Amino acid sequence: MKLPELENPKEYIGLYVVDFGDRCSTGFTAGEVAELLESERFKDVKVYKIHNASGDGKIELKGVSSDIFQLEAGMFFYSAGLDEAQKDFIKLAKIAEDTPPPARAKLHVSQYEKGSFVSALIYPAEYDDEFSRWLLDTGYRTKGEVCGGIDIVSCYYDAKPQILARKQLLPITAIESKRGTQLIEATKLAVQR
Repeated sequence: MKLPELENPKEYIGLYVVDFGDRCSTGFTAGEVAELLESERFKDVKVYKIHNASGDGKIELKGVSSDIFQLEAGMFFYSAGLDEAQKDFIKLAKIAEDTPPPARAKLHVSQYEKGSFVSALIYPAEYDDEFSRWLLDTGYRTKGEVCGGIDIVSCYYDAKPQILARKQLLPITAIESKRGTQLIEATKLAVQR
C-alpha cells in the first residue's frame, strides 16, 4: 500500500486510511468509514487508523477491524448507592460541557434489579482509545468499580436496567463528514482533506 505524501501529517492523527485494494485514500473520518463499510461496494475494504505522525511525513497506522464501526463500547462506573451514581453522572456531564468528548456519547444513571447503580458512558467503539484518553486528560476519578469495553455494553442492554437519568454528550466537530454521493466520489481522491 503506497500512501500519498501529506503536507501536515500531524493534522491527520485520528483520521483513517482506507485501502481499496487497487488504491488507498487518506483522511477519512470515522463516520465516513462507517458509511463506506455499510455499502455493498466497499464492505471488504481494509481500514487503518492514523495513530501517530512525525514532522518528516511519516505516519503510524493501526489496523482496524471493520466490525468495530458497527459496535458500541462503554465505560461503566458502578456505585454503592444512588447518590454516588448521580454524583458520577453530574461530574461526567460537567466534564463534557467544559471539555467536549471526542465523539457523540450517551450518559446514563441506571439501577439494576438487584439494587446496584451505574453511571454508563456509551459511545461508538471506534473511539475507545479517544474516550480513555479524554477521561485521563480531564482527570476524571470515581470511587467504585469500573468496567469497560464492547461486551459490557451488550451485557448492560441485555440486563435492561431502569434508566433514571440520561444525557447526550456532543463533541465539537472540527471536521464535517462527507455523505452519500459526495463520499463515493471522494473515494477516488488520494487525500480527503
